This record gives sequence, structure tokens and C-alpha cells, in this order.
Amino acid sequence: MTDLELAVHAAKEAGKLLSANFHSEKTVDEALHHDIKLALDKESQDLIEGILIGANPNDAFFGEEGISGDQSSSRQWIVDPIDGTVNFFYGIPHFCVSIALRVDDDIVVGVIHDPIAGETWTVEKGGQPLLDGRPVSCSKREKLEESILFIGCGKDEESLKIGLERFRKASLRARKMRMMGSAALGLAYVATGRLDAYIESRISLWDIAAGKLLVEAGGGKVELTPVGKDNVWSIVATNGKIPIEEIL
Repeated sequence: MTDLELAVHAAKEAGKLLSANFHSEKTVDEALHHDIKLALDKESQDLIEGILIGANPNDAFFGEEGISGDQSSSRQWIVDPIDGTVNFFYGIPHFCVSIALRVDDDIVVGVIHDPIAGETWTVEKGGQPLLDGRPVSCSKREKLEESILFIGCGKDEESLKIGLERFRKASLRARKMRMMGSAALGLAYVATGRLDAYIESRISLWDIAAGKLLVEAGGGKVELTPVGKDNVWSIVATNGKIPIEEIL
């Protein structure tokens, strides 16, 4: 298998696991104020890790639920085994599996799989993003007044303050606002032209690695700014046409 084929296989196998358990009672490993950790988060990651590292034992693996493999490798798989865990736990059918491959400093493969909608986005660096094998691209909308924007508000006080002010500004300008609960799907939707921007003041790398490549390959623009340490970022991802700076 190619790296892309392997990532698609791993994402879809994890998707089968999540679909099979979507309507079942979930085991909560940790309940935080703004988040939930499920046993299925770890189970999904273990399944993905087994496929990816099983095929490439010298690769590094960096997932939301932990790291493994050879961390000195130039090849690193970046994985969110359930992006949208709270949605999943509450029975909201909006979550996904996100897998990216970074070689040195470049993301070269991205896969986002929505097991409920049965949609799979794929992209390789230098190529066109695909949705279930069909080429997709960012929207051509140029006016905020015609746009649909996804603005997240973060979980700490500073991120919440920034996000809410951006949401207020954007609400006065955009056609519609959305807060959907999955960063990876938000980016996939920007790459497909369903949304015109995804903005978040604090987000982890595993949430956005695959989606960043999708948006850029689809003609959009992604700006990442490091926030502290531990691969946490501020992200502004757009179709590359709307004047997003007017609401930042």
C-alpha cells in the first residue's frame, strides 16, 4: 500500500469501530469540565497505530492518546482517533478520524473520515483534495456577507475572550455562523466549499494537521501561530478570498 492507501485503510477501520459503538453505552475514562475522554478514544488509536506502525515499524506515531514508534524518525503519523469526542458521547453524529503523515517539516498526506456520513477526504502534497474520490476545492466567495464561518471559542479564559469577540464581530458580517465541535471536519468543510473559514485561538496539532493540507491544496489559506508549547496552535483557515482580517 502507498502511505495514502494505508492511512485511508486505518481511518476506515477506526470508523467501523466508532460506528459500531455510536449507539452503545460509552465507558468514560476521564470527565473534565470542557472535555471527555472515552475508552474508545484509546481503542480507536490503538487500532490505527497497529495498522500504521505495523506496516512501517520505523515511523514515529504522535496521537492525542499518546506517542509510540521511533520518535527520531523523519516520518511521523499525526492522529486524532476521535475528533469530536463530546459529540460522539452525546450521540451527535458529527465527529471523525483524522490522520496525517509529516515527513521532516512537511505534511505530505492527509485523511479525514466521517463514519456516520460515510465521507472520506484525502489529499497528498502537491495534489488536489478529494472527497470520496471526487475533486473538491474551496469556495470562490469573496464577501463576508455571503460566507458561513466556523469560529471556535476555546476552553481557557483567554481563548474564550478572543473567540467570543471574534464571534461577535463575525456575526454582524457573515451570512451564518457555526460552532460544530470538530476542527478536522471544519477544515474538511472549508476545503470542500461548505464553509468559508474555520478560526480557533487554541487547538492541538492532531486536530488540524490533515485538514490544513486539505485546505491549502483546495486553494485556501491557513495561518498557524504557536500558542505556548506542546503543539498547540491558533489557526485561521479560509478560502483565501474573504477579508477575514476584518473580524480578527
